[in-house]
Amino acid sequence: MAHPAPPAASGAARDDGRQRIVLVTGPSGAGRTTAVNALEDLGWEVIDNLPLSLLPRLIDGPPLDRPLALGLDVRNRDFGVDALIEAIDRLAARPDVAEEVLYVDADVDTLLRRYSETRRRHPLSPEGPPIVGIEQEIALLAPIRGRADTLIATGDLTPHDLRAEITERFGGGGSGPLAISVESFSYKRGLPRGADIVLDVRFLRNPHWEPGLRRLTGTDAAVRAHVEGDPRHRPFFERTEALLLSLLPEYRAEGKSHLTVAFGCTGGQHRSVALADAMAHALARQGWQVSIRHRELERRAAAGASDGAGGAAERGQDR
Repeated sequence: MAHPAPPAASGAARDDGRQRIVLVTGPSGAGRTTAVNALEDLGWEVIDNLPLSLLPRLIDGPPLDRPLALGLDVRNRDFGVDALIEAIDRLAARPDVAEEVLYVDADVDTLLRRYSETRRRHPLSPEGPPIVGIEQEIALLAPIRGRADTLIATGDLTPHDLRAEITERFGGGGSGPLAISVESFSYKRGLPRGADIVLDVRFLRNPHWEPGLRRLTGTDAAVRAHVEGDPRHRPFFERTEALLLSLLPEYRAEGKSHLTVAFGCTGGQHRSVALADAMAHALARQGWQVSIRHRELERRAAAGASDGAGGAAERGQDR
């Protein structure tokens, strides 16, 4: 689904007039780049891999009309823990700056798995096994981790989950837009992390039991027609839409910047997908900023890309 252009960063300028600066760091492979990109999508000014020696010149330059995020890690030229701590202390001492340290973290096993999956070389161990560089970097960054104002552990997070977490924490106050994510999921795989409102649609007629629909998904017109043909569908959908439209302004007024609405069915392929798609479009027609995610379809596509048999194995799971 097409999304509106990112809004100007709400919460950019603080009420006290200070420039907001977030230093984003963490071990390589933990998700720092995803976090930085999420901040940029929120309207932040983002500079990645800025040499620390240039930081004073940047801060002393012309004031910015939006918050600033700086991505820092061991690949930065002149990076050093002592230099970074000194930079944090200098920023904290400035009356015109509100500094924060965002540390995007992951445990050794998670980082090793990610490097094994991507076959990338670790920046601290380019010619050796990744585990050497991972352990060295975690030890190196320990003092920075201890200085973090916000720590996000990504071991159980997908990139989508991490972006939602960043939006929730740094998206701004109640005066800004409320970003809504409508998701579908399978109860077999558990509730989606970070879901605010969860709706169980397993009471609807299941397309899995129709041979012509079994291998299709809720994005197909035939499946949507089958689901909508259930006499229980329309009253449920209309009441849910009315409920959400009454709640969304209240969440926004309370300062919430991101809300996740999740529809679940047995396998996350048919009913939940059809309902999530329809609700996302209904909310978008009312002027809300909406994105759509189909968790199990994403997993199936990823499995099919890496192993043709893997995608096929999941097609019959919506029972």
